[in-house]
Amino acid sequence: MKTFTNGIACWTLSAAFALAACSAVSIQAAEPDASGLDVIQVRPNFYMIAGAGGNISVQIGIDGVVLVDAGTEAAADRVLAAIRKLTPLPTRYIIDTGADPDHVGGNAKLSKAGLTIFTQPLGNSSFLNAMTNGGGASILAHNSVLARMSAPTGKTAAFPAESWPNEAFFPKRWYIRMNDEGVEILHQPGAHSDADTFVFFRKSDVVAAGDVLDTTRFPLIDIAKGGSVQGEIDALNRLIDLAIPPGPFIYEGVGTYVIPGHGRVCEQLDVVDYRDMVVEVRDAVADMIKQGMTLDQIKAAHPALPYEKEYGTEEGSTSQFVDSVYKSLTGKK
Repeated sequence: MKTFTNGIACWTLSAAFALAACSAVSIQAAEPDASGLDVIQVRPNFYMIAGAGGNISVQIGIDGVVLVDAGTEAAADRVLAAIRKLTPLPTRYIIDTGADPDHVGGNAKLSKAGLTIFTQPLGNSSFLNAMTNGGGASILAHNSVLARMSAPTGKTAAFPAESWPNEAFFPKRWYIRMNDEGVEILHQPGAHSDADTFVFFRKSDVVAAGDVLDTTRFPLIDIAKGGSVQGEIDALNRLIDLAIPPGPFIYEGVGTYVIPGHGRVCEQLDVVDYRDMVVEVRDAVADMIKQGMTLDQIKAAHPALPYEKEYGTEEGSTSQFVDSVYKSLTGKK
C-alpha cells in the first residue's frame, strides 16, 4: 500500500493572533489491480472502494462488515473479492444512500454472500427466510429508497425483489450500533432525488454522502424523481453541519472525512466549496430568470462558467445542471 496526500486544509485559528497553519491529509491507497477497483483506507477500520460504480464505504469490526452502497451488479463479484482481502468476517448490513443502479445494483449478490445478525430460533428456518433475505446480510434503507426500487402490485419494478431493502424505515433519522460504533442514517428529502440518505459513522468520524455530493461533476438533480436545487443546498448544509473541521490542534488530524457518491474523499471545506458553487449558480440563474431570459438564453450565457473546468468535464453535466436549476426555480418539469 502507498501513502498519498489528498489535499491541504488551511485554517486561521484566531484573527487576534493572526495564526495560520496547514494540515496534510494522509490516506492509505491500494495499488489498482486487475479488478479495476481502488481500495482506500480512510481510517484504521474503515475503507472506501472506488471503481465499482458509486463509491462503497466499508466499516470493519468484531461484529462483521457494514457496507454503505453496493456498486453496480456487474462489479459485485469484484467488490466481494476486495472485501474478502480486507477481512474474513461476513457482511452484516448494506445501507443504501439512494436508489440509483450504480449504488444498489450489487445489493442482492453482496447480501447473499453475507450473514444476518439474527439467529435461527428453535430450528425455525422460516424465520430466516421471512426476515433476513434467507440468512444473508440485511439491506437497510429509508422507505423512499424501497419505493423507488419496487413498484405497486401489477407494475414492473425497477429492480428484482432480492435487491430491495428488507429493513426500511420511515423517520428522517434511523440508527444502529455495529462494531461498537453508533451509525446514524439520515434521510435528505428532495435533494439529488427524493430518496437520498447520509450515513454517519460517529466513532470513525466518517460520513457517506451518496450522490448529494459528487466531486466528478455538477450535481445531478433529478427533478422527475423529486430532486430540487434548494433540497440539494439544504442537504449540503446538513452535511457541512455533520462534518467537523480540524482544530484547534490541527496537527492531530483532519477532522471528519466525507465520502462522496463519486470521486475523492473529502473534508468539510470541500463540501463548503461545493455548496457555495451550487448557491452561486442557483443565484445567477435566478437573476437571469428575473430578467425574462428563456432556458436556452440562460444556457447560452453560461451561468456555471467559473466552475465548468472542474465540474463540467463530463459531457452534458453543465447543461443538465443548469436545466435542473432552471426547472427547480420555475416549477417546470
